[in-house]
Amino acid sequence: MAKKILITEDSPTVLAIMQAALQEEGFEVTTALDGQDALNKARAKDNLPDLIILDLMLPKIDGYKVCRMLKFDDKYKHIPIIMFTARMQEADKKLGKEVGADAYLTKPFDPAVLISKIKELLKI
Repeated sequence: MAKKILITEDSPTVLAIMQAALQEEGFEVTTALDGQDALNKARAKDNLPDLIILDLMLPKIDGYKVCRMLKFDDKYKHIPIIMFTARMQEADKKLGKEVGADAYLTKPFDPAVLISKIKELLKI
C-alpha cells in the first residue's frame, strides 16, 4: 500500500514539482496551499498522512504553528514532519526542532535528497 504524504506549499510551481517527484516514487500525495488547510487535512480521520512536508512561510497559519499543533497532540505526534523552506538561518532550524520537526530541508531542493529523507523517516 502506498504511503500517504501531505505536501503543504504555497508556491504552485514548487508544489507541482514535488508532487510529480513523489508520485513517480509511488507515494500517494495530498496537497495544501495554506497552514489551515494543512492542519485540517493532517487531522482527517479517514486519510491520515504517513508523513508531512511543511513549508514555513504559509498563508493563514505558518508552518511552525502547524508543526507545533500536530507534534504536541498525542493523536498526531507520531507523524514525521519535514520542514521545507527557503529560510536557512540557524535560528530557523533551531525553532523547527523546538516545535517538533523531524527534519529540516532548504530550497532550492534536489528531489533525490527529499525522497531519500522521506524514505529514511518512513523506514522504507
